[in-house]
Amino acid sequence: MTKTALVISAHSADFVWRCGGAIALHQAKGHEVTVVCLSYGERGESAKLWKQTSMTLNAVKVARRHEAESAAQALGVHDIQFFDLGDYPLDMDQDAKYRLVDVIRSVQPAFMLSHSKYDPYNTDHMYATQVALETRMIAQAWGHNPGEKVLGAPQLYLFEPHQTEQMGWKPDTFLDITPVWERKRAAIECMAGQEHLWDYYTRVAQNRANHYKRNSGGQSGGRDCKYAEAFQSVFPRTVDEL
Repeated sequence: MTKTALVISAHSADFVWRCGGAIALHQAKGHEVTVVCLSYGERGESAKLWKQTSMTLNAVKVARRHEAESAAQALGVHDIQFFDLGDYPLDMDQDAKYRLVDVIRSVQPAFMLSHSKYDPYNTDHMYATQVALETRMIAQAWGHNPGEKVLGAPQLYLFEPHQTEQMGWKPDTFLDITPVWERKRAAIECMAGQEHLWDYYTRVAQNRANHYKRNSGGQSGGRDCKYAEAFQSVFPRTVDEL
């Protein structure tokens, strides 16, 4: 059976900066990765567009959707969905949550990815993860829409926040994304509305590569790594070998 994964992104660019490498790498390994963008980031994360004269909210949404779709294509995303729930603040009623539950049950992800649990700089991010945990739980409940296939127990990985040291986020998983770095960089460059972040997230990937090497024996004769992403797992991991 085809393995699947699900990314829950608060805004339409978050999945690119924070787990674009993981998406491209797993797609290359045969996974089908679905991305859900809860909002376009149209109000709070589109300053460059708003500085243009005669800009409208709908025009910003259209531009950010085009960027995200182009980035998803560059990464090889299997499916990208836009919930268009608004941002700053992001808020979801019960119907929107049940809509996400439907996606989770349909995808049946082997693992999920979302934001850090705490983010005082952008509460949309931590709200998205709160919702990810809540809808994961609902998707596991046999009494929710009885007769549907319930969710198992996929790991939820929290991808790296922007202000890392302020978030209480501690990575325990480092992923070598060197083989797909060019695809991630191409996706990054699709996000024209936030060009100021292109080189920043390139440096983050290079720094995490050093951490990957430090923890994998790479500086003591192991394989090299030029670009990596880091994640924090929410649930205990069960393995057959360490």
